[in-house]
Amino acid sequence: MLRKRRFLFFLHNFAIQQRFQVMKTTAQIKKNYQLIKFQKLVIVSLLIGFLSALLGISLKKMTEHYEEIFFHQATVNPFFYILFPVFGLSVIYFLREYLFKKKENKGIKEVFESTNSKTKNLPSYKIPSHTINGLLTVIFGGSTGIEVSTVVATATIGSVAHQKENIFRQYKTELICAGVAAGITALFSSPIAGILFALEVISRKVTRAFVIANLIAVSIAFGLLTIAKEEPLFAVSITTWHLRAIPYFILLGILAGINSVYLTKCVLFFKSTFAKIETHYHKIIIGSVILSISLFIFPQFFPQLYGEGYHAIKKIIISGNNQLPLTLTLAFTFIGILILKPIVTSVTLASGGDGGVFAPSLFIGAFLGLLLALVLNTFFDTQILPINFMVIGMAAVLSASIHAPFTAIFLVCGLTNNYTLFFPILAACLISKYTAKMIYPNTVYTFIPTA
Repeated sequence: MLRKRRFLFFLHNFAIQQRFQVMKTTAQIKKNYQLIKFQKLVIVSLLIGFLSALLGISLKKMTEHYEEIFFHQATVNPFFYILFPVFGLSVIYFLREYLFKKKENKGIKEVFESTNSKTKNLPSYKIPSHTINGLLTVIFGGSTGIEVSTVVATATIGSVAHQKENIFRQYKTELICAGVAAGITALFSSPIAGILFALEVISRKVTRAFVIANLIAVSIAFGLLTIAKEEPLFAVSITTWHLRAIPYFILLGILAGINSVYLTKCVLFFKSTFAKIETHYHKIIIGSVILSISLFIFPQFFPQLYGEGYHAIKKIIISGNNQLPLTLTLAFTFIGILILKPIVTSVTLASGGDGGVFAPSLFIGAFLGLLLALVLNTFFDTQILPINFMVIGMAAVLSASIHAPFTAIFLVCGLTNNYTLFFPILAACLISKYTAKMIYPNTVYTFIPTA
């Protein structure tokens, strides 16, 4: 009897030891698997960051170079103002028709569709499609920018990477956001803006994988920018701001919100109107005619409206024209630009151009801020600094246009490589966003057309 009890006790202890050993082995396997997942996530994030940053930097450099060449040719011979939009939109049409599977451009909505679906992915041809079409749109005078083209192309890099191994299936959104964050960093020299854009606009939630993938991706992108010795897009000298200007910053925020709604409504209206045109080449002809009419009826406006318009902002900063007294002619010019820019941007996008509202928002904000500052200085002797209002205006209109105030803050601070205006920009961005949301709750990214 005693032997039997000892034997049962031995069996019981042996079973416990075996169960403990199995649990220990299972835990070790799970730990090893998690380590392997982490290592692979780090490696793929490095690759996504490098490829996305390389694409973003290359596209930015090519666009700046060729836009300057074609814009110079158009200023020498105004006939090119007619020819370039027709030619650029036609080439994009034929590329989509015969090379890129006859797919229409949906912009950032393509990214949303992918992140919101477990089965729908961004196909790899979106990388060359948006890269080439974004370049062609801007250099041939389309009144938009390469930012959205870069976002979709770099998001596709993340999407393609996530499809390569089963281990990445659960990290689809995180890897797409890593590509986007690296691309935005490459364009605007601001890693924080890259991460915030991916968070505020695309992911809207933070996970451990999101933090790891995005931090690695933007670090690689910023490293490439440092090696390439990229300069800030706008070389401005901002040294101070005054508390007495706070009411004017608030006013600028309100006006920026109103202008952003006008931009959004224009884009949605023209896209809806052009969608009713069945023959695609008719869209190109109509869009080109509208752009050409803008050239010849308003010749003083269109040089500023050619392409993304950054050259116009740089010219004002470099020449010191932001300190000029406001004349009637100058006032009408600025008002005309603020009215026409959303229209020509909308026509560019509706007729087949590749781009979005990033660059137009920055452009509109700069001219809105400058106009307000000149009005206040000329008629009310406020003695405020116009360059400050240009910078704050850029951030405020962008914030309201995409409903992402913190992205706008760090993006514009990165563009100027100056954080002196951080708090005025913060106030203006929050005011502009909520002003825009009160007037119209949607952006061009979130609007869903009714059937």
